Amino acid sequence: MTATRTRTAGPAVSDDRKTTYREAMREALREALRTDERVFLMGEDVGRYGGCFGVSLGLLEEFGPERIRDAPLSESAFVGAGIGAALAGMRPIVEIMTVNFSLLALDQILNNAATLLHMSGGQLPVPIVIRMTTGAGRQLAAQHSHSLEGWYAHIPGLRVLAPATLTDARYMLAPALADPDPVLIFEHGSLYNVSGELPADAGPVGIDHAAVRRPGNDVSLITYGGSLPKALAAADDLASSGLSAEVVDLRTLRPLDDATIGESVARTHRAVVIDEGWRTGSLAAEISARLTEQHFYDLDAPVERVCSVEVPMPYARRLEEAALPQVGGVVAAARRAVGEPLPTGADTPERPPVSGRSG
Repeated sequence: MTATRTRTAGPAVSDDRKTTYREAMREALREALRTDERVFLMGEDVGRYGGCFGVSLGLLEEFGPERIRDAPLSESAFVGAGIGAALAGMRPIVEIMTVNFSLLALDQILNNAATLLHMSGGQLPVPIVIRMTTGAGRQLAAQHSHSLEGWYAHIPGLRVLAPATLTDARYMLAPALADPDPVLIFEHGSLYNVSGELPADAGPVGIDHAAVRRPGNDVSLITYGGSLPKALAAADDLASSGLSAEVVDLRTLRPLDDATIGESVARTHRAVVIDEGWRTGSLAAEISARLTEQHFYDLDAPVERVCSVEVPMPYARRLEEAALPQVGGVVAAARRAVGEPLPTGADTPERPPVSGRSG
């Protein structure tokens, strides 16, 4: 397989139809493969099986084994092969089944993909896209359920994306492939079956800015990925009792869009950060620190955090639900932030202790 010049895209296909997050991701892959012959997809079971989560179903039949490449069971090997292909001028999309398995390729991602452009004095860009499923809520236990995107957001040289909507799932891939830096895309497993109408005017999206998904005046709910539906549901709950919550979808976890986050908090003067990662050393901790550094005098209350309990993710459904951020916890945190008492008899958790022992 050799690098070739980009082909001219064919006529745009109308997306004014009902679709799912999974189908939107598949259409993004299909468009990338059709538009640019340098693009190929590689990973475990992406071909004949159609992807562990069905995202690449049918692409092998459409594009053939040169473009849709099943890889052996070695994340380090096939991520490394993707990095080599990117250095040689290709535009690889590498799929890792779950974020937990990505740790087997951490050496390739951190010590090679993220550093080569810097260490070569700008001579060796690594335009690779690495997709992986993240998050819990599907009873897949500790080896398949953690949210480690905050770890990767710690690494200079990477761009980290977390599409949470149908539009972002459909249109974030193209700018990710155009980026000269390695781009990691985290797809929350709970979103694949989410369905809805892709807006007729949906089109290219940026990957530099957060988005306000719901305007509000009393408190900012700041989140991303699979926690966005919970934040929106919490905002509905709060609205029923007269509290106006603004919902900010981070979308890009590195680099964080400090401006949009700060503008929201400057309007509402209170913030709740919802992060499925563990509290200690989390993305939520980073956002809280930045708000304290940059917007201390805009805040009328301490920043609240709603994170996962600090345990390996349980398998049993009720234990898994108890370990994850839930709508009730977000509502309780928002009420604490605005200084309103919880409803009598409300089944909502208290703020966890500073030690983090209970998450």
